[in-house]
Amino acid sequence: MKTASKFLSVLSIGLLAACGGGETNSDQSTNEGNSEESITVSDIHGEHTFESVPEKAVVLDWIFAENLLSLGVEPTGMAEIDSYQEWVDIGSEGLENTVDVGSRSEPNLEAIAQLEPDVIYAINFRADAMMEELNKIAPVLVYNPYPEEELGQTQYEEMEETYLEMAKLFDKTDEANDVLADLETTYEEAQQALADIELDTNEFALTMAYSDNQAPAFRISTPNALAVEVLERMGLENVYESGSFEPYGFSTVGVEEFTKVEDANLLHIVQGDDNVFENQLKDNSVWNDLTFTKENRVYALGGDTWPYGGPLSAEKLVHRTLEVLDQ
Repeated sequence: MKTASKFLSVLSIGLLAACGGGETNSDQSTNEGNSEESITVSDIHGEHTFESVPEKAVVLDWIFAENLLSLGVEPTGMAEIDSYQEWVDIGSEGLENTVDVGSRSEPNLEAIAQLEPDVIYAINFRADAMMEELNKIAPVLVYNPYPEEELGQTQYEEMEETYLEMAKLFDKTDEANDVLADLETTYEEAQQALADIELDTNEFALTMAYSDNQAPAFRISTPNALAVEVLERMGLENVYESGSFEPYGFSTVGVEEFTKVEDANLLHIVQGDDNVFENQLKDNSVWNDLTFTKENRVYALGGDTWPYGGPLSAEKLVHRTLEVLDQ
């Protein structure tokens, strides 16, 4: 039966108000009321202190753009804006004045420097090779959304921690806590919605699909994936196991791997102009013989359902999943 499901409500996007006041220290903290205290935040390299809320931020990965936009902060510069609007598309209307600074893997350092940012956000595995150059431009905050197994931290925990650290720097902690609280409410409502749908099974496998040299390739999410924990929090049960810890939360496989999960529901993310399910798999005998294919339990979440994002991407994933399962 049909259930009433909410659609994702993206927070209104606005420009960061310019901050006033001069530098302060502990001896000046009782001076004029418009003075600001310094702000200390942490990244993978330790603590960093800023004398005031940054006015200009450059983000070199989409999760940082999504996080700032969700808090009403427009990035001054950002990597791969067009692709963000295609794959993530959360708060895109808030990027009207944002300057594209090139690719996520090889951003244009000259373009970044011209923006004169107060802070640069980067992911460790992309930033390591250019830290010296980036640090010459502005302070760099580096995060690792894919914690190593020995760290004992999940991707979901890291997502929340980074989100709150970003909010702290921009004096948006209350707003961030509201976003996270709304996400918890979303999970609770989704659990009830799933019960109302009365699925044959709550088991699932999640994959992102694309063409690789014209052949279909699949990134199947593993138990440590952020998106898997999101779906489990809404009441679904992941059934895919790769047999080893996958640092990025997925295994890249061929269609034959789906025989391990064919009794579950298959959720997939694919771009419309590269829909391997409608193209390469249309006449594939292995694909057509899978149980979930024959029983029409293959669900398209849409190409802009980003499984590697922040709280609003998580919320979007929940709502999209409810929508497709309730068809």
